[in-house]
Amino acid sequence: MRLAGWLTMRVAAAAATLIALSAVVFWATEELPGDAVGTSAGPNATDAERAAIRVSLGLDRPAGERYLEWIGQAMRGDLGESLLTGRDVGEIIGDRLSTSAAVLLPAAVVIVVLAVGLGAAAGLRVGGRWDRALSAITLGLVGSSDFLLATALLVVFTAWWPVLPAVALVPAGEELWEHPDLVALPAIALALGGFGAAMRLLRASVAQTADTGFAEFARLNGIRGVRYVWMVVANAAPSALHGLSIVLAGLLGGSIVVETLFNVPGIGFELSQAVAERDVPLVQGLSLTLGAATLTILLAGDLCAAMLGRHQAHPPGVA
Repeated sequence: MRLAGWLTMRVAAAAATLIALSAVVFWATEELPGDAVGTSAGPNATDAERAAIRVSLGLDRPAGERYLEWIGQAMRGDLGESLLTGRDVGEIIGDRLSTSAAVLLPAAVVIVVLAVGLGAAAGLRVGGRWDRALSAITLGLVGSSDFLLATALLVVFTAWWPVLPAVALVPAGEELWEHPDLVALPAIALALGGFGAAMRLLRASVAQTADTGFAEFARLNGIRGVRYVWMVVANAAPSALHGLSIVLAGLLGGSIVVETLFNVPGIGFELSQAVAERDVPLVQGLSLTLGAATLTILLAGDLCAAMLGRHQAHPPGVA
């Protein structure tokens, strides 16, 4: 299949998945115990006052009607307004996006650099001392939750060795990325959570490639050193990229835990607050945005893997 046709099918599949996700998100918010009426009305409101607020918020209308209206507006770029603050959901997401990016991007860079370097080194020396040590470390990381890793970092770097701030208190009028000391702990927590899985995926891909007749043929033709390593890693990259894109997409889910724990005012933190306050339009808009971002990362990973697969390195004499 030609790349353009394949890409069209993948985009269509991603769009269908996003629509299905929107229905799941809407249903899940409908099933949340309580709603924004209780938060808006307060504990002392009468039944009549609660009913009036429910009508003003449109919560008295059938769920199916509200879903169709919401998804139709979302397709036009309108995610509605927060029930509690009245702010446009799109504006809230835009305000929080740069803060989340300040943590997510450094974490992603650390994961890619360490996973590629250490994964390639371990995959080329399977069973060696370096491989065994890295395997033990990454197994521990894979088996640990984001909450546990973040809590351990808090204990070490804010209690035992207080060199970094425990929470991301950004001065008014400034952005989080302007304060590396505030970014360090949440970014490291996210990176540790994804590094273990990413490194093991790349290690397995490199080891499998190095064990093929293709790599043996390259060695018999005298390809050694950096050239050999580059050839093996380049040919292992397409399959490894699929796994790496899944790991990077998973950072979005991990950011909810990490941002909440470190009080980072990003999208994940905003989502946890919106759920607690039963701000349904905000929960729906944030969830749909995170879902769309996840699908975009996965699609980009598939596209890069497909393009790399068309331009793989080959040893001399191999077509």
